Amino acid sequence: QGQLVESGGGSVQAGGSLRLSCAASGISSSTACMGWFRQSPGKAREGVATIITGGGSTYYADSVKGRFTISQDNAKNTYLQMNNLKPEDTAMYYCAAAPGYCYPNVQSYFTIWGQGTQVTVSS
Repeated sequence: QGQLVESGGGSVQAGGSLRLSCAASGISSSTACMGWFRQSPGKAREGVATIITGGGSTYYADSVKGRFTISQDNAKNTYLQMNNLKPEDTAMYYCAAAPGYCYPNVQSYFTIWGQGTQVTVSS
């Protein structure tokens, strides 16, 4: 089935940066997509960024375009570089894997999930 473990969360001031990491183990080499999602208290979980493992195409939520960058290494470890953070970026961030076809940032396609890492941005 595989396992995903996130790290790199923390507390920063607005305008700061964080780099989240997602360590993947036991993930199939045929995994189609890796993604980052986030959930704030009282809100639904939303897709932040997706990377297609085959071709490297990336997709971002409008709210993070130009500020966040998703990347991946050969071992399917996935990263999320977050710059110019805003208080509204405060959330629990989750890494996820989609074993087959995925629609970017649509969580129903992602079946393997990490436990999450908290990001808090103060104004």
